[in-house]
Amino acid sequence: MTQSYWLAEPAEPIAATLGDGRVDVVVIGAGVTGCACALALAEGGLRVRVHEARRVAWGASGRNGGFALRGAAMSYPEARRRLGSEVAAGLWHLTERYLERMEDLAGDALSRVGSLRLADEEELETVRAEFEALREDGLDAEWVDEFDPPLSELFVGAIRHPGDGSLQPARWVRRLAAHAVAAGAEIVEESRVEALGEVDADHIVIATDGYTQGLLPELDAAIRPVRGQVIATEPLERILFACPHYARHGFDYWQQTPDARLVLGGRRDKNLEGEYTNDEVVTELIQRELEAFAEQLLGEPPAIAYRWSGIFGETEDRLPLGGAVPGRDGMWVAAGYSGHGNVLGLACGELVAGAILGRPAPELQLFDPGRLL
Repeated sequence: MTQSYWLAEPAEPIAATLGDGRVDVVVIGAGVTGCACALALAEGGLRVRVHEARRVAWGASGRNGGFALRGAAMSYPEARRRLGSEVAAGLWHLTERYLERMEDLAGDALSRVGSLRLADEEELETVRAEFEALREDGLDAEWVDEFDPPLSELFVGAIRHPGDGSLQPARWVRRLAAHAVAAGAEIVEESRVEALGEVDADHIVIATDGYTQGLLPELDAAIRPVRGQVIATEPLERILFACPHYARHGFDYWQQTPDARLVLGGRRDKNLEGEYTNDEVVTELIQRELEAFAEQLLGEPPAIAYRWSGIFGETEDRLPLGGAVPGRDGMWVAAGYSGHGNVLGLACGELVAGAILGRPAPELQLFDPGRLL
């Protein structure tokens, strides 16, 4: 079935009450970023309307691997080299705070079970160095070097990030949308914005991540769409993986759901240029690679129940764009999470809302769109 396992979960319709006339803020995109932004704006007393081309969570917010991780797309040592230790640690702490915020809002859509960043012999030195850097800067991390099969046959070390979580991302974003509606936000599904001239508000927030193409030419140049492909098996006989796992610089990632399905994604590096696309389909090559890795993990061919893909937005420096669009009065963007949007999307949605409300947070400076636009 070419459908996201997460989105297949039955959900109540969004009970939005739509008003007439002009609003203070229009948000484009009802994923995690758009819904977080709308909630904060509505709680701040503004009238806000969210336009969604399909349904709530129907983009990458409902089509990812279900990981709620601190940090950013770059490794922590890379962040230190580029940003300095103080700023890098501040970014990691920001995402830790937003994991706490997510836990407050998500209910049973989030389970704080930690995560494992695994290393084989080739990656061991690099991953161990990342562990040491995290500990040097006072960030919580644990080193693991003993595993049960099948991990013991494939990996020799890992960083355990104890505060990370496993997420049912569609349930989470639908719940976030319900919070926004309860606070007074309007969400209009199946309402694609083809051109910015179609909407009228004091402020417009573009919160479409990898689906941003066509709205602003400068964003088309700065945010590159990337396809991520995922599979989910039928329920297995037991839980082999108690938390989210990832390896090979994030090109392999997997976890098990509460009903014991293996959800596994990645292998994008097997056709790297081909996966730089906004075509939301699955391909024979990547699906075959995913099945082969699942068989390696399980010791037998997997019974696949779901296959899907989603599009995320990647920036040149692998940091989000969050803030005012230079040279365009009242235009804002929160996008470009480079595959780490579950937590950073929540953060940037709320941070941009704060700036619109006249309460800009210093953390937003790191995501200033002016650095790339």
